[in-house]
Amino acid sequence: MTVRSIAVGTPAPVLFVLGGLSMYIGAAIAVGLFGRLSPSAVAVLRLAGAALLLIAWRRPGRPAWTGRRLGRAAAFGLATAGMNVAFYEAIARLPLGTAVAIEFCGPVAVAALSSRRSRDFGAAALAGVGVLLIADVRWSDSQGGVLWALAAATLWAAYIVLGKRVASGGNGLDELAVGFGVATVVLSPLLVLGVPGGPAALADPLVLMAGFGVGALSSVVPYVLDQIVLRRVGQGRFAVLLALLPVTACVVGLLLLAQVPGTLEAVGIAAVIAAVVLRSRDGDATTPVG
Repeated sequence: MTVRSIAVGTPAPVLFVLGGLSMYIGAAIAVGLFGRLSPSAVAVLRLAGAALLLIAWRRPGRPAWTGRRLGRAAAFGLATAGMNVAFYEAIARLPLGTAVAIEFCGPVAVAALSSRRSRDFGAAALAGVGVLLIADVRWSDSQGGVLWALAAATLWAAYIVLGKRVASGGNGLDELAVGFGVATVVLSPLLVLGVPGGPAALADPLVLMAGFGVGALSSVVPYVLDQIVLRRVGQGRFAVLLALLPVTACVVGLLLLAQVPGTLEAVGIAAVIAAVVLRSRDGDATTPVG
């Protein structure tokens, strides 16, 4: 099945569920690496694995590595990489569903700012209420975790804005590969500094295989799906559809990490789903995937 057939034949909410499941299963695996590598090092290893896989698949030509395309791809890649580092530092200190819920403040802000209709704003507001209920964070429990999650939220907003520009350029997947490659080089010192025992510890085949697996599950699959959906929908609708991700994170946290949501989180999940359904009734003009 080709990328084009997936884009044409699969509804956007379904793509988000598939991408979200892949992303947070990868995050659950990453948590298991935190005992051997720092969260930032795991994030860079994930990025490196994703960059190698994407470059081998897409083989972007010379034009993708020069001029404005390179600058646009580098900005997107660095924003994505920074989001990954901040997110991993957050989930090292907070439950997966809680960290994702706080991080979602970024997409909610994008949805509200890009809205031109009361219905869009209402859906974003409903999603925001749901996310606040899901979070249920006590500042005293982990100030560092909350601050890292808020940093991830800011960078997630940048990811949406820059990702839309990359996707609209017609070569989104090639520029995704280039952006990840540039970000891997820039952030590579975090990988070396975050490995106890120095670079030699990275020679462990299990660590490398896990890093590549996390890169494929948490970066390649969801970000490729994001590029497909970003070409099909408006920026505001994309941000509201991302409300599915806190729900997915809670489910994965429950099944794989035994993180049981409380009553407020359950009510929040219902509010988030309602927001997605409300906004998804309208169709945005679509753009074919190249």
